[in-house]
Amino acid sequence: MSIADANCEQRRVGRAAAVTAISKAERFRANHRWKVLGIGVAANASFSATFAGIPAAAVFLRSGYQLSNGNLGLVLGLLGLGVALSELPWGLLTDRWGDRGVLLTGLGATAAWLALMAFFIVPSATYVPGVAMLAACLLATGLLGGSVNGSSGRAIMAWFHEGERGFAMSIRQTAVPLGGGLGALVLPSLASAHGFAAVFGLLAAVNAVSALFAWRWLHQPPEVDPEIDNAGGIATTKPAGPAPLRNVEVWRIATAIGLLCFPQVAVLTFASVFLHDFAGMGTLTISASLAAVQTGAMIMRVWSGRFTDRHGNRRWFLRLCSMTSALGFAALGLLVLAAGATPGAHAALMPAIAVLLVVAGISVSAWHGVAYTELATLAGASRAGTALGLANSFVFIAFFVVPTAIPALLLVWSWPGVWLAGALCALAAWPILLRPN
Repeated sequence: MSIADANCEQRRVGRAAAVTAISKAERFRANHRWKVLGIGVAANASFSATFAGIPAAAVFLRSGYQLSNGNLGLVLGLLGLGVALSELPWGLLTDRWGDRGVLLTGLGATAAWLALMAFFIVPSATYVPGVAMLAACLLATGLLGGSVNGSSGRAIMAWFHEGERGFAMSIRQTAVPLGGGLGALVLPSLASAHGFAAVFGLLAAVNAVSALFAWRWLHQPPEVDPEIDNAGGIATTKPAGPAPLRNVEVWRIATAIGLLCFPQVAVLTFASVFLHDFAGMGTLTISASLAAVQTGAMIMRVWSGRFTDRHGNRRWFLRLCSMTSALGFAALGLLVLAAGATPGAHAALMPAIAVLLVVAGISVSAWHGVAYTELATLAGASRAGTALGLANSFVFIAFFVVPTAIPALLLVWSWPGVWLAGALCALAAWPILLRPN
C-alpha cells in the first residue's frame, strides 16, 4: 500500500469514527441530560428522606425504642457517621467504575437493607430492639447510602456543560430538602400511626424505585471530539491541575462545606425536639416548620445556581451565605435566651422563634449546589466523584458529631448554647472559603 493510500485509509477510519461518535450522540439527544438530572434528583431525594426523615421522627424514635436524649443522639449520629466513612471510598470507586454501576449498587443495597430493618428491627408490644442493634443498623444504612451523592454528582458534571452546571447541580441539591421535607411531612405521622415497620418499608420502596430509574436511563455520555461536538455529546477533556486529594483549594472548600453543615444538621436532627420540648408545639406544627425549611432551601438552591451561573460569582455567594447564616443563628440563640430568662415573654416569643428557626435553616441550606459545582469544577468532571466524596465526608462527619454533641450542649448551656455554637461554625467557614477571583 502506498503512502497516499495509507493516508486515505486513515482519513476514512477517522471519518467513520466521527460518524460513529455523532451517531452515538444522536441516541442521547441534548434533552437526555435532563433525564440524568431527574435520576440524580430522585436518588438524592430517596436517601435524603432516609437520613433527614428519620430524625424528623425523633420524638417517636425516642419513645418507640425507649431511648434517652443521649442514646437518641448516638443512633442518629451513627447514621451520619456511616455516610461520612463511606463517601470518599464510594467517590474513588465512582471515578474508577463510573457513576451508573455505583449508583445502582448503592440504591439497591440501601433498599434491601431498609426492607430487612422493616421486618426485624422495629419495636413491638413484646420486643424493643436494643440501642446497640438500632445504632449498628443505622450505621450500615449510612455506609450503603453514601454511594448516592458522589455518583449522581459526577453524572451531572459529565452530562452538563460549564454554563449550566451550577443550575443543574443546584437542582440536584434540591433533592436533599425535597426528600427531607417529604420525610418531615410523612414519616412522623406514619411512625405515630403505624410504627417504624411502615417507616422503613416506605423508605425501602422509594430507594428501590430510584434504582429502577437509574437502571433504565443512566448511561455514560457520548464522548466526541470538540470539533464535531454538534449532536449533544460531551467533548473529551483531560483533567487539569493536581488530583483532588492533593489540591489545597479542594480541601478548603470541602472543609468549609463541613463547617456550614454543623448548624444545618442541628436543625435537621434536633429542631423537632427543640420545637416540642422548648416551644411546646404539636406534631403538625413541627412538621410544617421543618417542611418550610426544606421548601425554602429548595427554592434558594435553584435560584442561587441560576444566579451564579449568570454572574460567575460562586465564591462571593458562598461567603455571603456563611455570614448571613452566622447572623441568623446568633439572633436565634439570643432570642431563645431571652425567652428562657423572661418567663412571661416565653409564649409571646414562640412564633418569632419558630419563624427565625425557619429563616436561619433556609439560609444555611441555600449554598449546596453552588459549593458542589465550584468544588467539582476545580477537580474536573472526570474526577468529580472523588472531590464530592471528600466534601460529603465532611458533611456527614457533621451528621455524626452534631447529634452526639447536642445532648451535652443541652446539659451545659441549654438551647441557646446549641444555636450560638451553630453561629460560630458558620462564621468559622467564612475565612476558609476561597476569595472571589
